[in-house]
Amino acid sequence: MNAVSAPVQAPVLALHQVSFRWRRDLPPVLTIPAFQMAAGERLFLAGPSGAGKSTLLALIAGIAMPQAGDVKVLGRSLPGLGAAARDRFRADHLGIIFQMFNLLPYLPVLENVMLPCRFSPARRQQAVARDGSQEAQARRLLGALGLQADTLLRRPVTELSVGQQQRVAAARALMGAPDLVIADEPTSALDADRRLEFVELLAQECDASGAALLFVSHDMSLAGRFPRQLNLAEINEARPEGAS
Repeated sequence: MNAVSAPVQAPVLALHQVSFRWRRDLPPVLTIPAFQMAAGERLFLAGPSGAGKSTLLALIAGIAMPQAGDVKVLGRSLPGLGAAARDRFRADHLGIIFQMFNLLPYLPVLENVMLPCRFSPARRQQAVARDGSQEAQARRLLGALGLQADTLLRRPVTELSVGQQQRVAAARALMGAPDLVIADEPTSALDADRRLEFVELLAQECDASGAALLFVSHDMSLAGRFPRQLNLAEINEARPEGAS
């Protein structure tokens, strides 16, 4: 009897012949013939300032669209979706730690962390299934990041330090077990000890949920914590100047 082979899992992320420029009269910021990430993979992506790392993340998140080529996340072609459909897809499947945090200043810490569950029933169900409630998951993630005092969690995020706000942004990205977590320079406001703890927490949470992790940083001291390391120059044929 022949053994039944396991089904081949589609990559969580696949770029094919992608080209992007901010204006027609400017040279391309990105020219990427091919790039893939496997489901559940943890990848450290490095590159100097201006190399196009944040632009690449915007394409993966469906915030920007390439002028040519295809960007597929979980097998879905993002250029083939309308803006509203891309927004829904992002809410259901992506957890993003933005470089500028993008926290809502008028909401307290807990409410900021639980925002993904407000916009995505799928992530709300995942949070409840794993921790019993949205708030329980938010508290667990914040506690693991060193933010657990109840008085702190009820404060507006504007009253927190920059490092604390960065950790709140990380907890929000992890809420509801997204399929792909994108971290854009997520340790820039943390001291050396906190950086290592932060990376370990991201890895543990992603491993527990099966999420892939794309970690973008210029801090090469963290690269060894990832099974795969890549420099953007290895996949980008463009040589942009002034990109970010």
